Amino acid sequence: MKHILFGGDGFVGRQLAKRLSEEGEEVIVADIADTYSHVYAKAKFIECDVTDPEAIAAVPIADGDMVFNLSAKMLSPIQVRAKRHAFFYPVNFDGTKNIIEAMDRAGVARLVHYTTDMVYGHTVTYPMTEDHPVAPLGEYGQSKLDTETLAQEWRQRGMDITLFRLRLIIGPGRLGILTKLFKLIDMNLPVPMIGSGKNPYQFISVYDCADAAYKAWKAGVPNEAYNLGSINPPPVRKLLGDLVKHANSKSILVPTWGFAVKRTLDLLDAMNMPIMDPEQYLIADEMCVLDVSKGERQLDWVPAYRDEDMLIAAYDEYRAQKDSGAGVGHSTAQPAE
Repeated sequence: MKHILFGGDGFVGRQLAKRLSEEGEEVIVADIADTYSHVYAKAKFIECDVTDPEAIAAVPIADGDMVFNLSAKMLSPIQVRAKRHAFFYPVNFDGTKNIIEAMDRAGVARLVHYTTDMVYGHTVTYPMTEDHPVAPLGEYGQSKLDTETLAQEWRQRGMDITLFRLRLIIGPGRLGILTKLFKLIDMNLPVPMIGSGKNPYQFISVYDCADAAYKAWKAGVPNEAYNLGSINPPPVRKLLGDLVKHANSKSILVPTWGFAVKRTLDLLDAMNMPIMDPEQYLIADEMCVLDVSKGERQLDWVPAYRDEDMLIAAYDEYRAQKDSGAGVGHSTAQPAE
């Protein structure tokens, strides 16, 4: 049996590939680049673009193999409205469809697939369980929800597919949108918040994400969806306040009228000058916290990392890169990665 990781060179994939290969499992990483192959040196790399069915056909998927789909286009870099569908769908939906169809031809029936908490849209009930209504606010979330619908269709044909809906992933090598925050703090500038900052903000560690995929395999790949996020996320005001103190910064946190900020961002988006994606800012002041207890009950998965520690670790990485003169890390495609 082989473990085949599509998008395995990405943020989560390389951690999962490393863990599986170090435990003696045969691992194939199928991705468009092997930028981080040194992380999973014991695994085999195959160049593969998931938007190309012929490239997927070249990956040696065989009966009994375990497949993980971690390939994805994320919300970074920010896209203008007219380009969002063409940016997200070829990889997120068409790529997933190509992978599943290749599995079917090979007689492979087990898949772990990453989607996103963006499938939920606005908060209706708190905390959000996996039964929360789904109503994505943009093309990214919709592309991922469409893969969930696709997964359900293939479940009915006999496949076992575990779905993971995850919050913003952070960890070594990925700063993304956090870079803007860290620059403000480094320059002792005010840090605006969308809303009062009293609502919590929840992350998920890259290591916890990889652990969830591993646990799903060990649990027999349940035909279920699971939320992935931290436990007991703190309010935004405390989360950012602790970071400012850690950085010895003179930055102050500035609460704003959330409605006005969102309408301003809406206007910029309509003018093709987005500075945030609507799927991010429209829920920024809501109680968007995922209930992750189902994963503990069914997979024996418990997130090990706290939001406060994850954010400070990300800032310390940013500082180390800046002080060394290296380029500041950027967001990589994952499900998610």
